[in-house]
Amino acid sequence: MRTTILLTGALFAAATGRTLAQAPATDPTYNEDAPFVRNIRPDRPGQTVTTSMLRPGQFQVELGTQRQLPASGQARTLSAGLLRVGFFNHMELRLTQGYQHAGPRLLGADVAPTAAGLAPLTVGAKWLASTNQDARSQVVFLTELTLPKTGDQALHLAKPLASARALVSQQIGQRFGLETNLGFSQSGFRAADTKQGQFLYTLALNGPLAGKFGFFTEAYGFGRQGFTHGGTVGLNWRPLPGLRLDVGAGQTFTGQRGAVVSGGLSVRLPH
Repeated sequence: MRTTILLTGALFAAATGRTLAQAPATDPTYNEDAPFVRNIRPDRPGQTVTTSMLRPGQFQVELGTQRQLPASGQARTLSAGLLRVGFFNHMELRLTQGYQHAGPRLLGADVAPTAAGLAPLTVGAKWLASTNQDARSQVVFLTELTLPKTGDQALHLAKPLASARALVSQQIGQRFGLETNLGFSQSGFRAADTKQGQFLYTLALNGPLAGKFGFFTEAYGFGRQGFTHGGTVGLNWRPLPGLRLDVGAGQTFTGQRGAVVSGGLSVRLPH
């Protein structure tokens, strides 16, 4: 029943966004100069992936580090780099790889040290489903595949991890944006693997503060039989149109309880 509700919601959100994107009364064709479109929008600091897509020939590098503080167990630090490249036919290519930092060694403890090193490599693409890349309402699909036997051996995956998301956004005024993600991921490609897959939903609001500062806030959940629900808040500073620095903090309230603090840098060229 939960699966049916989530899949129905994903289809409804995608259809609604596409309808809005085609409505000429509320969605002018020319919206390129709106700060929400023009300003750099990285795919972090939270769980929400933006509908922002690069133009052909543009590329964007996003570097970030997050510190995971679970309610029980050892804290972990994960850094990640994301390369985004604008491609033709309203497509964006993506390459992601993380690095799991080694945790502190506790003298006299029987706990095995956490595996450290390069995480598995993830390749992906964004696909524009709307009719106009600068529309006030957008629908974009994201597909990603995390590859086994990549990264350091201690972190190898036994099976490829595939995921897909429907990304929907609605511009509010010239600078605010409301964005939602509905997604599904599974390890392996067999029919039986689908029954072990995980669902994801997010709802985020972002916008400006004083000067070149902005904010980000979101609610999210992921899981299958039981969901982990949480929230993230963040601040960003954009000294240049193609440069952004951000900090964020998050907390999960159910399921896998814990806190996360993060920071990152994003650069887009040409801006």
